[in-house]
Amino acid sequence: MKITVLGAGAWGTALAIAFAGKHAVTLWTRESDVAEDLRSTRENRRFFPGYRLPENVEVATDFASAVAPAELLLIATPTAGLRPTLQILHDQGVVRPLIWVCKGFEAGTGRLPHQVVAEVLGKGVLSGVLSGPSFAEEVAAGQPTAVALAANSVDFSRQAAHELHTQRLRIYANDDLVGVEVGGAVKNVLAIAAGVCDGLGLGHNARAALLTRGLAEIARLGEALGAKRETFMGLAGMGDLILTCTGDLSRNRRVGLALAEGKSLPQILEELGHVAEGVYTAREVARLAGELGVEMPISQAVAAVLAGQCSAVEAVELLMARDPRVEAA
Repeated sequence: MKITVLGAGAWGTALAIAFAGKHAVTLWTRESDVAEDLRSTRENRRFFPGYRLPENVEVATDFASAVAPAELLLIATPTAGLRPTLQILHDQGVVRPLIWVCKGFEAGTGRLPHQVVAEVLGKGVLSGVLSGPSFAEEVAAGQPTAVALAANSVDFSRQAAHELHTQRLRIYANDDLVGVEVGGAVKNVLAIAAGVCDGLGLGHNARAALLTRGLAEIARLGEALGAKRETFMGLAGMGDLILTCTGDLSRNRRVGLALAEGKSLPQILEELGHVAEGVYTAREVARLAGELGVEMPISQAVAAVLAGQCSAVEAVELLMARDPRVEAA
């Protein structure tokens, strides 16, 4: 199959590496210096150093020529870059099955990625999301990984999962597009909370409680948006939450660790050098929770800290001061 990966950040590069052994892959980037570096050194030294791009992966900067031969498009931009990329496809009249790997709610609109796709390209385009417990570095290194693929067509999700499945990247078809997207989005917010928890030295008990109650928040919001509860017990829910909240490669967890040190958000983002989706998703999650009447105290506390309304220490104190209650999902 001919695949074009749109976006040569860490995830785009990792997916190009992962699928190159089985498919004809083109990696598109808008940055000419990144393209030149990839062609000459076969390494993305700006966004993803240390991982070699296979020789059979073509690198392109011209959008039209990159997508023309593609049988499948993989959009590997941050959530903020999804709509602009889709708009280019729309303006150029490109209609191809597509899959995205961004995880978040669109800032300002609160839309999930599949809603953005439907708005820009219409509901008839075969499309879906690839999500689950997966660090780009480990995927590129060929370490065993399992993720979920949900789409607007059950047949498409199963076919795409079969085609993209490799010996090291195990892909499970899923029929709950909303649930997979919500799990991937909200876990980034909770990973910031986990980083704060670890950074303040609150202990393993506190982290376990955070993950458990955080998973309940994900499920409550997901169900309010039409997702299936069981989805959050799988790869795109519990699996992704555990990885992102405990793994040292998690950008969002690193944001939380830095917040616990008392660093400002602008300083943290500058030092990080990459997009941490939870930073932008937290506000949308808190807003949606309020509009839908969904109880999400941890997510709302993260949003308050990021907005400068309270410190990390104060947020923890407020959470611990909540009235006792019967445990319920």
